[in-house]
Amino acid sequence: MPLLPVLPRRLQPEVMDQPGLDPRRHRQALAGLRRLNLWSGSAGMLWPPLAALARAAAPRPLRVLDLATGGGDVPIRLWRRARRAGLPVIVEGCDVSAVAVEHATTEAARRGAEVRFFRADALAGELPDGYDAVVCSLFLHHLTEDQAVGLLRRMADAAGRVVLVNDLARGRAGLLLARVATRLLTLSPVVRVDGPRSVEGAFTVDEARALAERAGLRGATVERRWPCRFLLTWVRS
Repeated sequence: MPLLPVLPRRLQPEVMDQPGLDPRRHRQALAGLRRLNLWSGSAGMLWPPLAALARAAAPRPLRVLDLATGGGDVPIRLWRRARRAGLPVIVEGCDVSAVAVEHATTEAARRGAEVRFFRADALAGELPDGYDAVVCSLFLHHLTEDQAVGLLRRMADAAGRVVLVNDLARGRAGLLLARVATRLLTLSPVVRVDGPRSVEGAFTVDEARALAERAGLRGATVERRWPCRFLLTWVRS
């Protein structure tokens, strides 16, 4: 018997998902999430497989789409890593929120990053094609199981080569870490509420594997990553 009972999944509405959220509070929350993503190394989890794919594809540029991009900090960091490595990579991001897309576009311009952002719903309508890699960070835990399976199928259909999903792994250690990190790294009241809720709504590593299997992503791997994250990887055969 485990020392602590398994943390049951509890999917709750998050403040940042509410359509009536004040744009100023929304932008403040996106800035807070940027700091959390930097601290937890979200872009760093995605970069090694993308770099390997870019080297194999060179001199043709590798095309990457980041779904539900939020404030756009992850694709901006991926673009900067590609520039430092001298690899030809085109990175774009999409989000259903007009506020998020505007914020991400402004951030890319401020940082001198050639990353395009546009509006698109990751859960509805056709995803744009022509991308080698379709990636997603910290979005899966917002979804029901059926929605998560549908998202993974859509990502696989749109990706020419690889699907990468970086997300929270549900557990008591992760819940404690979220409570501490959201207090130390951001003043956003939205993030401080949503952070622990995100962990409670997240999937475990085993659950993520089962979702990938249901979605038909044969051969997908789900590996634990620090801190209390997992990386789901599927490569088209």
